[in-house]
Amino acid sequence: QLVESGGGVVQSGGSLRLSCTASGFTFSMYTMNWLREAPGKERELGATITTSGITANYANSVKGRFTISSDAAKNTVYLQMNSLKPEDTAVYYCRALRAPKYGGNMEFWGQGTQVTVSS
Repeated sequence: QLVESGGGVVQSGGSLRLSCTASGFTFSMYTMNWLREAPGKERELGATITTSGITANYANSVKGRFTISSDAAKNTVYLQMNSLKPEDTAVYYCRALRAPKYGGNMEFWGQGTQVTVSS
């Protein structure tokens, strides 16, 4: 299970931090993603962090503004979002993918949290 929190309404240029807390599976075996889905647009993979918590990757649209991190002790992954733009408005989802070296073929999704950036 993944439970997200931290969404809300913020003005353009502002910041938010999303949290996603995992339970019911071994957190360290999973790659964690943040994805977003804006109205009328396809779901976009925004950020990824590997099981080691060291390697992170970002979509070009968020690179330099968003930072993904994880706290293994809390089974939680974060998305720090800075310099927010109206086009960042979307429902943000947390996803856990079991790493291939642990067998893959398992994923979990959070319920989504709304982020709205006003101009």
